[in-house]
Amino acid sequence: MSEAIVSLRGVSKAYVRGKQSVEVLQSLDLDIDRGDFVALMGPSGSGKTTLLNLIGGLDQPSAGSISVSGQRIDQLGRGALAKWRAANVGFVFQFYNLLPMLSAERNVELPLLLTRLSKAERHKRVAIALQVVGLDDRARHKPGELSGGQQQRVAIARAIVADPTLLICDEPTGDLDRKTADEVLRLLQTLNRDHGKTIVMVTHDPKAAEYATHQRHLDKGALVDEPTSA
Repeated sequence: MSEAIVSLRGVSKAYVRGKQSVEVLQSLDLDIDRGDFVALMGPSGSGKTTLLNLIGGLDQPSAGSISVSGQRIDQLGRGALAKWRAANVGFVFQFYNLLPMLSAERNVELPLLLTRLSKAERHKRVAIALQVVGLDDRARHKPGELSGGQQQRVAIARAIVADPTLLICDEPTGDLDRKTADEVLRLLQTLNRDHGKTIVMVTHDPKAAEYATHQRHLDKGALVDEPTSA
């Protein structure tokens, strides 16, 4: 029997703009099993990134509950939530967010600087993460010396270096050509299948979504059934 690692119940999210409250998500229920690879799809403005940010602890709901590995993250204060994210979530964004003055290995090491690991242990984990993404021979290259696909691989290595519970990916291939995008998606698939990583990915790209094990569709802040073909 599968175990739900992420569980949302009655989750709503509204933002106040001026005197108006804009509801982005409406009473949403969602379970994601441990070891799953879920693609969240839907038109622009459907609430995909908002949902992703809630699951990753970057934002908190206006109503409802969010549990990850049995912990109610919606009840955590800002400081506790930041510590929870550092220990449990790896983030991969469309734009790689690498520091241009640092080498690949130093960029990957950044999340570990918040831990109590020794320098030797940090270096060991960085080397493993870069090896997993196939960039151990580019460890000392700076982002400007790497291709877009290689930079995204560095970002993925940074996301997995602390061995997180969840990988949260927001349009991870949105800035890449098709061939490079497929290479990155195959890497995510390998992390899911061979390393047991639970992945939640927002994408507009149906071809990218095909790499996931499940697809969920959002429309106007609500989960809807996948459109059926004739």
